Amino acid sequence: MHAVLVPVYLLLITPITFSWWPAGSQLLLDPQVMCMKKRQSKKMQEMCQDTLLKAYVGNGVRLAQEECQWQFRHRRWNCTSTQRSLKNVVLNDTRETAFVNALIAAGVTYTVTRACTTGELQHKCSCDSTWKRQKKYGREGDFRWDGCGENINYGVRRSKDFLDSRYKHVKNDIKTLVKLHNYAAGRMAIKRHMRTQCKCHGISGSCTMKTCWKKMPAFREVGDRLKEHFDGAAKVIPGNDGHSFVPEGDTIKPPGREDLVYLEESIKYCTENLTLGSLGTKGRSCNASSLGEEGCDILCCGRGYQTVRRRETVNCNCEFKWCCNVVCQTCENEYDEITCR
Repeated sequence: MHAVLVPVYLLLITPITFSWWPAGSQLLLDPQVMCMKKRQSKKMQEMCQDTLLKAYVGNGVRLAQEECQWQFRHRRWNCTSTQRSLKNVVLNDTRETAFVNALIAAGVTYTVTRACTTGELQHKCSCDSTWKRQKKYGREGDFRWDGCGENINYGVRRSKDFLDSRYKHVKNDIKTLVKLHNYAAGRMAIKRHMRTQCKCHGISGSCTMKTCWKKMPAFREVGDRLKEHFDGAAKVIPGNDGHSFVPEGDTIKPPGREDLVYLEESIKYCTENLTLGSLGTKGRSCNASSLGEEGCDILCCGRGYQTVRRRETVNCNCEFKWCCNVVCQTCENEYDEITCR
């Protein structure tokens, strides 16, 4: 083992910050690319002219893609953007497509709403003052709406401008109906689950008066909720009226506003099919002792797996040295790398 000097800042967890993805990247529905198209709705044109708003919309799409990769990290299709996998998957109308579309609508809603709260879009929006100066009785007693409530309605509206306005003239098409439904479900995963956050006011920490405001849930919670709806998504077919859809099976209840719907069955994603977005699972890491999605039996599609003994060098036994350094030793670890055949 050897001692190494590691600056303290390298050991700190870097907070998530939103940055602009350049055009030509693997960002799905890149606003920069979409704003180059000749045919645009009026609302889309207005958004494209607002550089700051356009950036937050792009950050919302990126946030959605990152959350998709987290939620699907153990699945056969892991929401990768490699070799246009993500872009090809959303060209279909499968369960995975429904999940991605809902997450994107939620992601754009989330980043734009949060930008209102932090004042980044003060030329366009601000905190939600709808409930201010009103009283309400809650389980914890009386409180007054005040503070900086998050302006979810503005975020929802801008999400619609970016996503829904493209389909203004084709809303009776079944594919469009399904897409718009899943967009709305993504937004509802935030709007219907806003939290009440409160602060007490009074002498010596007493709570003689309490003010409350509405706040969005963490985006991981939004992703978890949409993943649950993905697992219970309903396959639908066109309705007889020509402008709606109904569940494919007679025994399936009609989907609610937060439920996800799809038109096509998913492929197995076991073997490579780049046209449909499948990279296959050969070479993917798996857990031989798990019976879940990450387990070798499921992830490897019955092909079996191989185990290779690996060795890695890592920092260990780290000690803080005043003022700005951490002294670590280097240790060698051995581990089994298990991958699908």
